[in-house]
Amino acid sequence: MSETSTPQPAAAAPNQAAAPPPSGATFGEKAREGLRRAFAIDELGPLLALIALVIFIGGFHSDFLDKDVLLNTVRSAAFVAIVAYGMVYLLAMTEIDLSVGGIYALCIMLAAKWMSSIDPWVAALLAICVGVALGAVNGILCNLFKIPVIIITLGTLSMFRGLVQIVSDGKPATGIPLDSSCFEQLGGDIAGVPAAAWVVVVLGVILTFVFKKTRFGAMVRAVGSNHQAAEFSGIPVLRIRLYALMLVGGLAGLAGVLSLAYFQGADPTVGAGFELQVIAAAIIGGTAVSGGTGTVPGALIGALIVAVINSGLIFFSIDSNWTNFVTGAVIVIAVGSDALVRRRRAARALQGT
Repeated sequence: MSETSTPQPAAAAPNQAAAPPPSGATFGEKAREGLRRAFAIDELGPLLALIALVIFIGGFHSDFLDKDVLLNTVRSAAFVAIVAYGMVYLLAMTEIDLSVGGIYALCIMLAAKWMSSIDPWVAALLAICVGVALGAVNGILCNLFKIPVIIITLGTLSMFRGLVQIVSDGKPATGIPLDSSCFEQLGGDIAGVPAAAWVVVVLGVILTFVFKKTRFGAMVRAVGSNHQAAEFSGIPVLRIRLYALMLVGGLAGLAGVLSLAYFQGADPTVGAGFELQVIAAAIIGGTAVSGGTGTVPGALIGALIVAVINSGLIFFSIDSNWTNFVTGAVIVIAVGSDALVRRRRAARALQGT
């Protein structure tokens, strides 16, 4: 069967909007229907949690609500959100890439090294291309050995981290041309907002459209809904997985370049635990590990939640060693809550039949 005849299974979009109330419905009925639709939005829960966190921390430490602090929090979230967008695609296919932290770190170090000898803009573009290539390596290995992405990337994470040490020789990068316009434009602010935040918004709009409205997005969701059915219907599952991994790798490279432009330096230990934050952002934002669905805007909200939690730990003078523990605990809570909600929805669906 040709690819152009690929059907989109109903399972790929379980949270379809309910039918509108009849034209003769009363104002109260319309209001209840509107509220029901609002509470059915996947991103509502994470958004309310984000607002509650900001109010809670700001209530104890008013300095947290200062403009500069909030902008720095947004900037920190932006680097994570960019890669989390790609992780949404993988999670929708029931896959997880553990190597994004290694790709992120390696792209930062390579860009910093290359910028000392070639034009910084060219070096930045090459670093992003390296990210795409590393994602392709993950995809090729997964398809070649026919094993889940999480298994391969568990190994390539160590490989890429090792390459960071080899490239850097265990030392911070030197000779970076910090006076280049690359650092000013990518690492600075545009209209008072971090340039990285603008990149996040533009990418979010594009990748949301791709995920929800294009054939590629439909195939990603179809693979996660039912792998065997997707293959039977003619979807090139291995190729779609390869493209998704290349997307994640390229986004990790882009996040690395933006990080380098802002921090203006590269250290061999950069990006430690980055993959955990990316996965946490996607899951906290409402993308289920069971596959078939995903939310790109939710990934941004999840990244903001992770950044706010990290900032909150600092404001409450909690040891930074607790950061990974808290992030992991939030992942467990998010996954557990999602499982409970899905069970309740399934139970209600059975009662309604």
